[in-house]
Amino acid sequence: MKPMQEIETLAIEIAAAARTSFCTLFENGERYYYCTLYTTGEGHAPSISAWSWEALALESARQAEESDTPVSTIADLIKWSYADSPYCCFGDDHFDDVKQRYNERPFIAELENDDWKRELDVRLNAMELAMKMLDDEGVFALNQSRESVCALVEVMPPDEINTEIALRLNRAESPAMQAWLAEAAE
Repeated sequence: MKPMQEIETLAIEIAAAARTSFCTLFENGERYYYCTLYTTGEGHAPSISAWSWEALALESARQAEESDTPVSTIADLIKWSYADSPYCCFGDDHFDDVKQRYNERPFIAELENDDWKRELDVRLNAMELAMKMLDDEGVFALNQSRESVCALVEVMPPDEINTEIALRLNRAESPAMQAWLAEAAE
């Protein structure tokens, strides 16, 4: 299979899983500002995470109560953290087929540098295309205007590629993207 076909095939599967996960999550009616499809530097199968303004208020208040840290400080610390979100890995069971597809691909940890980079690029490009597909369908504008949401593909730990992808997936002038660039970009 040619690299572009590989990317498209993988993207369609990722988009199907992410669509189901995000749409199920969005049924709660909250207003989202952060929606990400993330992976590790080892290129594991992706998961979603998201933050809504409502979830941020509840979680920062809960953490502030436990730590005697001001709510606003906690909110600033966790606002863009995929891992601190109560919606981290939401709907992960929808990604079972994607995980299977990743298991059928070359085991990235055993690849040499150039092959490792190529394989990670295929996976990241597929994730980016999947998020673009969902964006084109209007998924990220279900509970809020699209301009108020950062739709992201992220590698963890954070890498410069996250910013490059973010700029391709979002309008740089949008309020949400401006906030993300100022507060979280690598």
